[in-house]
Amino acid sequence: MGFRKAPTGKLKNYYNHNIVVPDNIPENFDSREKWDKCSSINSVKDQSNCGSCWAVSSASAMSDRLCIASQYKVHVNLSAEALMTCCKACTGGDPGCEGGYLDEAWKYFKTHGLVTGGDYGSNEGCQPYGIPPCSTCPSIAETPACRKSSCTNKHYKKKYKKDLHKGKNYYAIPKNVTLMQADILAHGPIITGFEVFSDFMHYKSGIYSHVRGQYLGNHAVRILGWGVEKQIPYWLVANSWNRSWGDNGLFKIRRGRNECTFEENAFAGIPKSK
Repeated sequence: MGFRKAPTGKLKNYYNHNIVVPDNIPENFDSREKWDKCSSINSVKDQSNCGSCWAVSSASAMSDRLCIASQYKVHVNLSAEALMTCCKACTGGDPGCEGGYLDEAWKYFKTHGLVTGGDYGSNEGCQPYGIPPCSTCPSIAETPACRKSSCTNKHYKKKYKKDLHKGKNYYAIPKNVTLMQADILAHGPIITGFEVFSDFMHYKSGIYSHVRGQYLGNHAVRILGWGVEKQIPYWLVANSWNRSWGDNGLFKIRRGRNECTFEENAFAGIPKSK
């Protein structure tokens, strides 16, 4: 976990009211099927014992949207490591493993940009994720040091500045299911943050809605699509707790009633396509 809610007033300043809503929104939609040539959309990340969900989910959606905006010309994983370690405004100066703000993450993507970087141990890109998988670690991992001008992957030959990708804009999506769906249809997966209760930790399948259990904190995730199951509408979501959790790393959550504040913290942006 590790998502920090932006103040309501600040979030409203980012609202995008110019999202174009199509005449017909499909009953079921899966980004993995529409943009099947973008391999990043199929990925499930592992944030490990670090509260970097805000960076991991954001970098994942930025990667997806970069592939889509480039019309499949750019297939990269953007570095959650770079975002987590170097965006001080994202964390209020705290270590990136202690949580961060989605709005500041996307602002950083626009103003500074992100280099590439795959999963831990992948040797993919300039700055791969630096924290090893760990499902039973007793404490929060130490946040790696920020490297703003050089790659951490000694096998990667491209120079840091040449490897940067940037966003064109960033925006919050108002608490509106239709606007969230319309933006996903047009540009790809979006990010949201929600409240986590202890019953969510045991999710395996089906459509989650909070029934019992204590509040544990806030978490950021990537919305891939939506659907209807047994007449219940749901969001299709990629988590960042690896594929051993939930339904192969994914989960469904009740759609249309702001379950666990799921529909009031959506954020996205449009990348610059090279």
